[in-house]
Amino acid sequence: MKHKIILLIVLAWCMAACHDTNYAPKPRGYFRIDFPHKAYKTYQGSCPFTFEYPVYASVEVDDRRDSKPCWLNIEFPDFRATIHLSYNEIHHDLSKFTEDSRTLTNKHIIKASGIDESIITTPNKVYGVKFNIEGNTASSVQFYATDSIHHFLRGALYFNVAPQIDSLYPSIRFIEADIDRLVETLKWR
Repeated sequence: MKHKIILLIVLAWCMAACHDTNYAPKPRGYFRIDFPHKAYKTYQGSCPFTFEYPVYASVEVDDRRDSKPCWLNIEFPDFRATIHLSYNEIHHDLSKFTEDSRTLTNKHIIKASGIDESIITTPNKVYGVKFNIEGNTASSVQFYATDSIHHFLRGALYFNVAPQIDSLYPSIRFIEADIDRLVETLKWR
């Protein structure tokens, strides 16, 4: 009888101790990202253009079999990201290049929740469009820049990870500022 009373007291105490009315589910956490300090250097290769890119990135020549001269990759190893740049000379075919850029951007519509376009104009006679692609897409930022006569440069940001906008968003916005700097400092030769 004594054991039953002790057992009932222990059970009652355990049940009273486990009752918590203030439970709230915790949000899923992600790793903290320490972004590097913004600093830039100038790309001055053999291509007919120059631009500034971040010191924490490197410019590599695109060595794929189908690449053309002055197709470059700006690699961000700490972010596992790449800005793919493709350059073409204009020979009365500007509309073809701009339409190709829109077509490549629109391939992301399937996964995108929206595509925002913003017009590019700089004092260096650079004109174009930047596309911000919202959602879990392979590419989140794309752009093209031209002088409308001789030069056409297209860029696309890709991450070498599965697209999860909620975890990539801070990195996308960080690198987007570098893309804006690239376009602002782009000069034709």
